[in-house]
Amino acid sequence: MGSTPTWFIYFIGFWTVVLVLSMSVGGFFMFRKFLKVLPQKDGKSKLDWQNYWVERSRDLWTDESKEMLKTLVSPVPTPFRDIASHSIAAKIGQLAVESGAKEVTKEHCIEGYIRATPARDHRSLVSFLEKNQIDYSAYNHLLK
Repeated sequence: MGSTPTWFIYFIGFWTVVLVLSMSVGGFFMFRKFLKVLPQKDGKSKLDWQNYWVERSRDLWTDESKEMLKTLVSPVPTPFRDIASHSIAAKIGQLAVESGAKEVTKEHCIEGYIRATPARDHRSLVSFLEKNQIDYSAYNHLLK
């Protein structure tokens, strides 16, 4: 019997690294999702609140505001776009309902988009808004 060829050892090592990295990335996203469904102090999870605000504001959305939301989530990679759209829509809906508005406006969309976006992503958010010539000057105080 001969020894195992060197190329085969490298082949196995390469695929071991690929599998471990893939499982780590998947586990990270699963853990983040798990944290969203844990109940907070009020007994509802972050996901429960998002669903609440989306349902509560459903009648306030116009075709124009839905298009605005679609535009705002367009830079999000396709696999994550539905989740991002839902969490941003929840924040926009919350702002609209709490302000007593009769419909979701462009201003609600811009403010909700900024508030729903993590601070680490504000730089790309600003460049996206500027690229699309969307005036966000009234909300500069929300950007870090």
